[in-house]
Amino acid sequence: MSDNRGADIVQQFFPGTGMTYDHIVNLCTFGCDRWWKRKILEKIPPGSTRIMDQACGTGILTFRIAQKFPRSQIVGVDVTEEYLEIAKAKAGNLGLRNVEFILGRAEDVLLERSFDCITSSYLAKYAELGILVPNIRKMLRDGGILIMHDFTYPARRPFALLWEGYFKLLQTLGAWKYPQWKTIFDGLPGLLRETAWVSELVRILRANHFSGITVQFHTFDTSAIVTATKDQAALRIR
Repeated sequence: MSDNRGADIVQQFFPGTGMTYDHIVNLCTFGCDRWWKRKILEKIPPGSTRIMDQACGTGILTFRIAQKFPRSQIVGVDVTEEYLEIAKAKAGNLGLRNVEFILGRAEDVLLERSFDCITSSYLAKYAELGILVPNIRKMLRDGGILIMHDFTYPARRPFALLWEGYFKLLQTLGAWKYPQWKTIFDGLPGLLRETAWVSELVRILRANHFSGITVQFHTFDTSAIVTATKDQAALRIR
């Protein structure tokens, strides 16, 4: 996504949803969000000591990373202050001391520290990948791992029909039950029909000398996880 459109969409979608976010993301994915995040955790290299979680939101994935890697330093980045305030409160309640949070667009947060792994869940469809990926490369150590997860529009027609029907249900009953989520339920389907984040991300990763690129689709093609490795050797060869 380009021209800062993604940031504008985020500002339209999410105000006033922070307190119900954890409940909604679990409810509306039928618990699959937990499974998808477990898959992300499995891909983080053992022994990682510095990990960044982009678009960390209320910290669902961030805290699971922090608990699995208690000796690591975890940095959560998010553009929505409401969500970060909730994440900070949760970190205090959980007694986690290895987590810090930064307010800002993922594309704009460029730290001098090097990271073993950079993760994100539900960022890719909004992101300016042409800016994000080069900055991720700068922050990853040589051999560091990028893991990006997000929703996808099902390529197979039977799954697409089920997907369309489910969103119609969310736009009626879901919006009635959770009116603060109406803008998201109405706007997300169109965004997912249009986005080509997977193919765009793979192309940009290759252009930025990442290797070992993998794409795994999950849950009837409704989400995907893309992983890649920063390959310094590719630059030396050139």
